[in-house]
Amino acid sequence: QVQLVESGGGLVQAGGSLRLSCAASGRTFSTVIMAWFRQTPGKEREFVAGINWSGGNTYYADSVKGRFAISRDNAKNTLYLQMNSLKPEDAAVYYCSTSSRSNRVVTYSYMYDSWGQGTQVTVSS
Repeated sequence: QVQLVESGGGLVQAGGSLRLSCAASGRTFSTVIMAWFRQTPGKEREFVAGINWSGGNTYYADSVKGRFAISRDNAKNTLYLQMNSLKPEDAAVYYCSTSSRSNRVVTYSYMYDSWGQGTQVTVSS
């Protein structure tokens, strides 16, 4: 099991930027797939971006492609999500996750077995 703690959420105006971080501990960090999901009340958790163990392969939801960038620093056991040109529809609780069930990025939340507590992102119009 991997323990995950997100930070960096907050309130930002539309068009602004935020950088989320996810600190990992426990199981060997560098060997798993990692991803960011987001969720708003009454909706299912939605895949945002994922990255493989080396950081060489990334995958994004169409809704954030070109605006968000996922990265990881295995030496620091930390996952990042740089969010630019934020829109009101990006507002959600953002969750960091890891998967030991896949060797490539997948978008289904049931494939991820460790989750953080979430960090709130609010975007004002």
